[in-house]
Amino acid sequence: MRTLRFHEYGSPLDVVQLDDAETPTPGPGQIRVAVQACGLNPADWALCNGLFAGTLPRGIGLEVSGIVDAIGSGVTGVAVGEPVLGPAPFREAMAGASDYAVLDSWFPRPPGLDPISAAALPMAVETAHHGLAGLGVPELADDITVLVNGAGTTVGYAAVQMALQRGARVIATAGKTYADALRARGARVTAYGEGMAERVLELAGGRVDLALDTAPQSNSLPEVIRTVGKPADVLTISDFTAAHELGVRTQFSENAPQDLGPVLGDYARLAAEGKFTVPVARTFPLEDWRAAAELSLSGRPGGKLVLRMV
Repeated sequence: MRTLRFHEYGSPLDVVQLDDAETPTPGPGQIRVAVQACGLNPADWALCNGLFAGTLPRGIGLEVSGIVDAIGSGVTGVAVGEPVLGPAPFREAMAGASDYAVLDSWFPRPPGLDPISAAALPMAVETAHHGLAGLGVPELADDITVLVNGAGTTVGYAAVQMALQRGARVIATAGKTYADALRARGARVTAYGEGMAERVLELAGGRVDLALDTAPQSNSLPEVIRTVGKPADVLTISDFTAAHELGVRTQFSENAPQDLGPVLGDYARLAAEGKFTVPVARTFPLEDWRAAAELSLSGRPGGKLVLRMV
C-alpha cells in the first residue's frame, strides 16, 4: 500500500516520501480503515523537524476519514464497512496519509457528512475545544465576551463556532477570506493589523472577558493583551515564547481536559446537520502531496488542506 512518511528528520520537502509498505494489522482495541481522506496540519511538518522525536520512520497525516476494514480483538460497537473518522497515531511508522491506517480512537461518520469534510474535523475540534476549556469559557457563557484572534485559521474558525454555541458574545479577528462567513455565523469581525485592539474595544464596548489566540506567530499578542483586563485573561495555542515573556497562558500550561470523550462525535453530527464546519481550502490526490505540503508550508493555505486517497 501507499504511505506518506519520513525516515530522517529535517525540512519536510526534503525528508517526506511516498513509500510502498505492508498493510498494517490492527492490534487489540484498534481498527483498520481504508482511508478515503486525510487532513494535513502544521503539526505534520513539526514532526518532520523533530517534534516528539523517536523511532523512525514516522507517518504523516493526523486526521482520517474512511471505512472500517478490519477490527482488532476486544473492539465492540463498530463493524467492518462502517464509515468513521478520528485522529491517527503520530508515533508510528505509518499514519493517516496511507491507503490503510490503524486507529486507536474513532467516531461514527454520520450520514450527510462527506469524507473530505469529516477529515477536516479532528485536529481543529480537539485544539479549539481544549483551548476554550483551558481559557475557562464555560459551557453556558451567555454573560461573557470572548475574542478569538486568528479566526481565519481552522482552529480559530472552529473556536468561534464553539463559543457562539455556548452563548458567548464573540469578536473575531480575520482576513477577508472568511470575514463574511464568520459574521454569518454570528460573530462580530474586525481585521488584523494596526489598530486591532482599538477596533475590538469599540466592538465590545469595553474590554473583553477572555481572549483565545489561534493566529500564527505574528507579534500580535501585545495587541490582544490590550483588549482584556490582564495578560492571564489570554491563552495562546501558538506563540509560546511571547506568552512566557508577557504572562499569557498557553494550551500546555492549563489543566484542560485531555480526553475528548464524545466531543468529536458531537461536532461531526453538527457538521452533518450544517451547524458546524471547518472550511476546506483545497484537496489533493495523495500522489500530489508535495504541492499540498508547499501550500501548507507557505503559511497561507486559506483553510484546511486534505489529501484524497480515492
